[in-house]
Amino acid sequence: WSGQPAGTRLAALGRAADELDARRPELAALLARESGKPVSDCHGEIGFAATYLRWVRDQASEVLRPRDTDGSHGRITLARRPFGVVAAITPWNAPIILSMLKLGPAIAAGNAVVLKPSPLAPLAVTAAAELLPATRVLHGGPDTVRALVTHPLVRKVAFTGGEQAGRAIAAAAGGALTPTLLELGGNDPALFLDDFALTPGDFERLVLASFATAGQVCMAAKRLYVPETRLIEFVESYIAAAQRILIVGEPTDERTTMGPVITRAAAERVTGLVTDARNRGARIVPLGSAPAGDGYFLDPVLVLDAPDDADLVRVEQFGPAVPILTYREEAEVLARANDSELGLAASVWSADEDRAFAVAARIEAGFTFVNTHNRTGMSLHTPFGGTKNSGFGREYAEEGLLEYVQTTATHAPGAFRAGGAGLPAGAYPDAR
Repeated sequence: WSGQPAGTRLAALGRAADELDARRPELAALLARESGKPVSDCHGEIGFAATYLRWVRDQASEVLRPRDTDGSHGRITLARRPFGVVAAITPWNAPIILSMLKLGPAIAAGNAVVLKPSPLAPLAVTAAAELLPATRVLHGGPDTVRALVTHPLVRKVAFTGGEQAGRAIAAAAGGALTPTLLELGGNDPALFLDDFALTPGDFERLVLASFATAGQVCMAAKRLYVPETRLIEFVESYIAAAQRILIVGEPTDERTTMGPVITRAAAERVTGLVTDARNRGARIVPLGSAPAGDGYFLDPVLVLDAPDDADLVRVEQFGPAVPILTYREEAEVLARANDSELGLAASVWSADEDRAFAVAARIEAGFTFVNTHNRTGMSLHTPFGGTKNSGFGREYAEEGLLEYVQTTATHAPGAFRAGGAGLPAGAYPDAR
């Protein structure tokens, strides 16, 4: 595959994007049934994946082209070469877009890819991956991942998923000295400054920023920090927005905006976090009602008055339960927002954009949204990834393309080219 012309590789991405669009209704229905995501969200995910593949097709030639310089100091060529075989390991909650974020740039650069999807939602992503050349899909659990990551022909590992699994993958890859890209979980804070001015539509976006995919999104708004003096108006507006927009129901129903969580264990974990918060004095405010019948449906809830050391606040809840926490001073809320081992995403909400950017500069997160959060704030042109225990490496933007190449250099020093004076024995070149 690496020997194919760049134009051939990029054209294949365009054809795959067109096929994704053509098969969107079929794949969206399949993804909704296997993952529990609302079918409308599945349509959006597949459409965005196709858009991303076209973006890679259009940008990769410039980003990955060789760079040549030739001057008095010498001649240098920098080439972007593929690793070889890339192992891509992806989760169930957004399997198609999270796979394409790896497959698109890897294939464009000339790598071959072995994709290992989650056993919890393997069907739609397998069908999508089969549209791309130089790609094979490998199914299985932890033993399969370990065998893949440690295989001597795998030269790069790209993983999106939880912190615990990320540690295991990093350890296995480290033993083989295989470079990794890890996008792990987050306990993502949303900071509302004292001058925030949100419309009803803004509150609706905020509700979905926490409850889309039943809260099972790595970059969801998971801790909401609101000025003490504005708590009542904030909560009232939030509840009103949730009542307008949260419809808990069957994922194949076009009207549904929140489906079930993925497994019984996930449902029990989230229920336990809410129960623990209630036992510690928190108030639980229902935002909707789960339907009767099959499926791991949970009532979406807002949690008020939870202490900072409650598990619901301290860990990534990854479910439809969101705490609202109050604060008095800006320095205080920054310290509390940063008091986490995770640092994936965050958001700052303010009527003063410059002030929001200044506060964002003090947040320990790889990606900070301003006046939005989660999917509505993503951009093809902005690199995304974590800090601290939320991983390393970047997806999207030029940085995401460069993750799948190695820069190699060829250098003819000016001192030893025709007409060059050479260097005295033992001397170092001019540092300029």
